[in-house]
Amino acid sequence: MSVGAEPLKNADATPGDWLSYGRNYSEDRHSTLNEIRKSNVDSLGLVWSLNLGTSRGIETTPLAVDGILYLTGPWSIVYAVDARKGELIWTFDPQVPREYGEIACCDVVNRGLALYEGELFLGALDGRLIAIDAATGNKNWEVLTVDQSESYTITGAPRVVNGKVIIGNGGAEYGVRGYFSAYNVEDGTLNWRFYTVPGDPSLPFESKALEDAAKTWTGRWWESGGGGTAWDAFAYDPELNLLYVGVGNGSLWNQNFRSPEGGDNLYLSCILAINPSDGSLVWHYQTTPGDTWDYTATQHILLADLEVGGKKRKVLMQAPKNGFFYVLDRATGVLISAEPYVYVNWAERVDLKTGRPVETSFGRYQDINAQIFPGPAGGHNWQPMAFNPESGLVYIPARELSMVYGQPREWSYQTDKRKVNLAIGFDKNPQFRTDTMAPETQGKLIAWDPVKQREAWSVKHRSPWNAGVLSTPDLIFQGTAEGRLVAYDAYNGSTLWQAIVRSGVVAPPITYEVDGKQYLTVVAGWGGVLGRSVRFTDQYYPGTIYTFALGGQAKLPPFPKLVSELIDLPTKADSATIGLGEQHFDRFCQRCHGTPGDGGGAMPDLSYSRSEVFEQFENIVHGAYLPKGMPNFNDRLVAEEINAIKAYILNAASILRDKQTADTLQHVGLH
Repeated sequence: MSVGAEPLKNADATPGDWLSYGRNYSEDRHSTLNEIRKSNVDSLGLVWSLNLGTSRGIETTPLAVDGILYLTGPWSIVYAVDARKGELIWTFDPQVPREYGEIACCDVVNRGLALYEGELFLGALDGRLIAIDAATGNKNWEVLTVDQSESYTITGAPRVVNGKVIIGNGGAEYGVRGYFSAYNVEDGTLNWRFYTVPGDPSLPFESKALEDAAKTWTGRWWESGGGGTAWDAFAYDPELNLLYVGVGNGSLWNQNFRSPEGGDNLYLSCILAINPSDGSLVWHYQTTPGDTWDYTATQHILLADLEVGGKKRKVLMQAPKNGFFYVLDRATGVLISAEPYVYVNWAERVDLKTGRPVETSFGRYQDINAQIFPGPAGGHNWQPMAFNPESGLVYIPARELSMVYGQPREWSYQTDKRKVNLAIGFDKNPQFRTDTMAPETQGKLIAWDPVKQREAWSVKHRSPWNAGVLSTPDLIFQGTAEGRLVAYDAYNGSTLWQAIVRSGVVAPPITYEVDGKQYLTVVAGWGGVLGRSVRFTDQYYPGTIYTFALGGQAKLPPFPKLVSELIDLPTKADSATIGLGEQHFDRFCQRCHGTPGDGGGAMPDLSYSRSEVFEQFENIVHGAYLPKGMPNFNDRLVAEEINAIKAYILNAASILRDKQTADTLQHVGLH
């Protein structure tokens, strides 16, 4: 099948294929295939599985065309798989330098590919856009889309619109200036680029839109990049010829330091409507003016036609991090409605006349440490939602989660491109405001009525970090952190079927048809920003593709049981050394490896390391494991500090062993 401009515009006419990231330009992730329905979903079984042998997070949405799956894995590796047999056809490894793992804020993930006229388009973690022959897996061309001297990364899927490959980037936490670009599909020539925040005002602005935006900034924001990376959300309306782009958070997060005299800071946390012919701005809507919480608007954008107030409206819908569900007129950008879909305390409501949030008195945490809902993980993050035009509901993989925000007493911008720059911190001197109305931390699958702006039903999850969703005529499919793939009734949320896939799932499933038979595929591989350091399954399992169909009877692939024991090596370190080790561990290690004793996630809990690891501990910290993605701290940690970290881990393991022994004795009545 030749996937050109017309098939992409009319993707709904070929429901047997999954042609683009969101299935169609509206990104609704709804399939009309109906062989699998709630009346027979209990007959769904595994047809085949394929162990990819990976050990990091997998967030990919596979493409399915003519019986072949195209998907991505950790380190931007591409796989082509025969969907009939579950056999690998080819792989393409872009050979991303492993030091990029340190500046990928949220794991070395990739969300997928674009397909056009026999070519696949990949945004690699190191900032390259690569065209790959879909038949052979050979590279046709590549272009560098970023300045690699800065901390840019790409984790999102490209989109192809009118012969142009659209790609954004990430890195706002590390002090970059955001933009997205359009490249010619034939040779990678740059057509246009849209910067999302203004640069140094002493230099000419790239557009009138940026000249206007600069009026909403203060201070010397450009010295810390400004942020506004467009790292995920894109949708397209061919009739209006408008490309919709979600823009991310500021760099720095804290507006007090980024833009000290306030201002809306356009175009942070905005939905932009762009003319894809020339990259010009048509309209914008800002979900969080003057963002100071990491409330990105890069979350999934959905397009639909809804009857609102008795009138058919062409709408755009988004549930960004800030906790409000927005419905906009997608032709004009005018706000139709906005209501909280999770618990929110940074703002009381959104004023429908002005389109602006009405913030609470403590929301900007100026003089206090405040527990704010949602936290930076958002009420909804990158995991895609879906819209079912038959039920009229949007299905949101959401969470109830907060964070304590505060103003740091001492802070300075870090010029090292590997260091996170947020300018937030807990100050023990001011008041600490907790929220007595706070809900429990949990994940939720929410069925949301976008017309009535209220929840129709919801399902609670133990983990706040679960997978994106798939909609079919009467079913909703979602993977969970506990290693399950679940089918829910689209109308009431009752659980109708579930399959064990062992690994925690964050990637969304897809459905497609081969030789007249409907299949369901999900790629399981635990990781991502939360999954690096914690997990909700008995052990970590390799990334694996699972494909289901009615009557499937294949068995789960065998995985060895991993036996882990706390490291038991003596340490004679004093309390000062252990304290120093804890400080350095928290600074350099905790973000990936988690707190010793928590069990680890995609990255191992170091208190369960093998003795031979500790024998070469300094070599590992100084780069021996760089080919595996472990950073090289040779220029930041000296032998004394490394030994202190080692002592802290061994001491933590010793404390945990003593506790386990005491618990065992108490259990058998000997203590």
